[in-house]
Amino acid sequence: MSALFSGFSRRKIKTGGATINLVTGGKGPAVLLLHGYPETHAMWHKVAPVLAREYTVVCPDLRGYGDSSKPKGLPDHSNYSKRAVALDMVEVMDTLGHGSFHVVGHDRGGRVAHRLARDHGSRVKTLTVLDISPTLKMYESTNFQFARAYYHWFLLIQEAPIPERMLSSLGPFYILKRLGRGKSGLKHFDKAAMASYVRAFKDPRTIHATCEDYRASATIDLFHDKQDLEHKINMPLLAIWGRQGVIEALFDPIEDWREVATNVHGRALQCGHFIPEEKPKELLAELRRFWRQHGSD
Repeated sequence: MSALFSGFSRRKIKTGGATINLVTGGKGPAVLLLHGYPETHAMWHKVAPVLAREYTVVCPDLRGYGDSSKPKGLPDHSNYSKRAVALDMVEVMDTLGHGSFHVVGHDRGGRVAHRLARDHGSRVKTLTVLDISPTLKMYESTNFQFARAYYHWFLLIQEAPIPERMLSSLGPFYILKRLGRGKSGLKHFDKAAMASYVRAFKDPRTIHATCEDYRASATIDLFHDKQDLEHKINMPLLAIWGRQGVIEALFDPIEDWREVATNVHGRALQCGHFIPEEKPKELLAELRRFWRQHGSD
């Protein structure tokens, strides 16, 4: 992995609920990059080294993913709630000495980023979410087309150990099918990065932890989101999504995010779901433009 993040240092930081594996590099305003499912921090390898020319970049593995710790899920799934995972990220940034920072989250990382902005808004300069609408909005809008496209949302929330055993039996086949589900297949994915994703899911603890992530999203996270319905987040929010993906087909990301935030910007890119690996140059241009317009100091 060091070849993918040349010049970055690797750290492991203990938080109140986990030990978080990360890489960090660069100098300047701090940027926190949060990966999605079924990936690790490696998904940022086309973006982070370029940003590090102007920013201090932090790329962690979320709790339960990659080489971060994977505690057994609690009965109420609270230790995999986005609130708990967002708190991991705040404690990581505290340890690294970053009082405030930009946050960019893809997929599951975007849901953590949304909760981080909710619970720790004074720390977040700007919020960028990639290829998602808010979790509550997506669940409440469920229809046949969404359930078919996002079948894993409904598989992974089933009671343990059913989904854990199913995914364990599928092995690398499942991960490669998830990554290659778009029109472009696997051509955008670096072999070393893909190897890290497959390696992580060979660990039964990773499979359990990621199921717990989804179980939390369908239970305790929805409770937290409903509590916040009357209060919008105020920092600038950038929503980027893939024109070839499910979000484009079934949701309206700008209007969806305006239901929970007051200052929303965004656009679609000509790609599928895995934006940082499919369109890194275009994503970098959008991030730089957004941060210039809304301050990067």
